[in-house]
Amino acid sequence: MTPLLHRIRKEPLRHLLLLLTSPVIYGLFFVVVIADIFGTLYQYICFPVYRIPRVRRADYVIIDRVKLKQLNLIQKFNCLYCEYANGVIAYVAEITARTEWHWCPIKHDREVIYPHAHYQKFIEYDDTRNYRAKLRDLRKACRACEAGCGAEPKTP
Repeated sequence: MTPLLHRIRKEPLRHLLLLLTSPVIYGLFFVVVIADIFGTLYQYICFPVYRIPRVRRADYVIIDRVKLKQLNLIQKFNCLYCEYANGVIAYVAEITARTEWHWCPIKHDREVIYPHAHYQKFIEYDDTRNYRAKLRDLRKACRACEAGCGAEPKTP
């Protein structure tokens, strides 16, 4: 008996639940593909108009775990799904972060749990002094992609 069959016989209910939840997990794939396509179209159409530098998709969607020898075919497939989905979400998040940086770089009144890389540069929530000048400066910085724009090389 193979190790997989042995595990299935040992815990049949668990493996049935794994099988039943798979369509829910992998059903999200279509949403991710749509986000990938529309995020790319959005920035290719809109960013040049506002002179916002485009996000390099290859800096976010990194597919490399399929090359790992220690993974079996199912594990490689699962890794492929996760690295694609997480990469696309990070890619689209950077596209929307640059959009916010250009159009509405104002901090929220309450604490943001997971702010994007550009958020700390934003204008304070109730800062009305020189708002237009600050907005103009932030838009220039966004267009120049200053301070953390895109994927930066990791230093050891």
